[in-house]
Amino acid sequence: MRRLLCSLAAMAFAVAGTFPAAAADPVKFALCYDLSKAYTFVTPQIAQAAKDYAALLNMKGGIEGHPIDVIVQDHGNEPQRGIECYEKLKREGVMVFDMLSTPVSRAVLPRIMKDGNILLQSLVGRGDAIDGDVFKWVFPIGPTYWGQAANDIEYIKQKSGGKLKGVKVAFLYIDYPFGQEPIGILKTLAQKEGFDLQLFPYPLPGNEQASAWTQIRRYNPDWIVSWSLSKMHIIASREMKRNGIPIDKYIAVNWLNEVDINNIGPAEAKGLKRGTNVAGGSNHPIIQEIIKELYDKGKGNGDRKNLEDVYYNTGLAIYSIAFEGARLAIKKDGWPLTPQKIKDGFESLKDYDANGLMAPVTVTAHDHGGGGKTRIEMWDGAKWVPQTDWIAGFSDEVWKVVKDESAKYAKEEPQK
Repeated sequence: MRRLLCSLAAMAFAVAGTFPAAAADPVKFALCYDLSKAYTFVTPQIAQAAKDYAALLNMKGGIEGHPIDVIVQDHGNEPQRGIECYEKLKREGVMVFDMLSTPVSRAVLPRIMKDGNILLQSLVGRGDAIDGDVFKWVFPIGPTYWGQAANDIEYIKQKSGGKLKGVKVAFLYIDYPFGQEPIGILKTLAQKEGFDLQLFPYPLPGNEQASAWTQIRRYNPDWIVSWSLSKMHIIASREMKRNGIPIDKYIAVNWLNEVDINNIGPAEAKGLKRGTNVAGGSNHPIIQEIIKELYDKGKGNGDRKNLEDVYYNTGLAIYSIAFEGARLAIKKDGWPLTPQKIKDGFESLKDYDANGLMAPVTVTAHDHGGGGKTRIEMWDGAKWVPQTDWIAGFSDEVWKVVKDESAKYAKEEPQK
């Protein structure tokens, strides 16, 4: 009997792989994503990257000996479904949640703050959430939409000889929380720097932009900053051509990828610009390791061609940060994890570059953004070419708006 029990124990350890039984409790991450409606152009790649990186780390023993469990569920970009996903997975012991949707993140926020769980809000959601003094449980690590917009204006200032007075900037946006998010900071910078800002909204679902572009043609801006998604960029390119507006005036938010370029046409897109939060391409060591250890062995978590997509790199960057924050939490305060320990782990990130995919971020209890650096890239007809270094423009002005808006939130929603 003793020999049989020893044999069974050995088999159990073999099945568990590198995880000893005493340390097999997983670290859970909830990806409550829109997998069926508005954000399907990006969510599969980001979820795939998160799962791939988790699989790679699990092969090496997980996070400080604990396997990573990435749970992906669909909320269809509907706030109520996002709340339901949060409540369900909270009951299952998840403490870190990622909604990847501005309206859903906003809907879940009060519950996160009340419960004291972690909302990972990289690259989406309200810009004032970087204020860790108010949004204690929210981590928009990386550039917010406010920071991205400010960096676009910094680039325009550089191209205008260091002065913005008299420069005409059109802000084209989908009339929806995502598109509306940068308006406050753009108005603040326009007042400070003296450039002429005009707003040009268009309605959901984004197919009808003709009226906005007719108005833009009449305005004749020097630059067009666009807060659009996926096919909306393609429609914009057609409208620019129809209205005789050079495409090299167009600066897209980060949600424009290689698929969009191919749909516009690589030659037709020449000169188009975008702000980006992550380095593109698949030549990064971490992606090459994922290819070698997973895809070359038939163990990948999605279509291999997605590894050439900047959105895959975006997911890999987000979850490099998330997993590193959890690692620091366990290393610093031990197991079992709690939201407070994870919070402390995230706030211990220092000069972390997400496996070389982002400008280094340093997160503190006061600054949950970590620096907010982006760069501007231009499509040269065949590839993306950086036009700036990693920059964080108008940081003082961004933080003033952050503090003003977070103070309003704190007054309206007393902190628990």
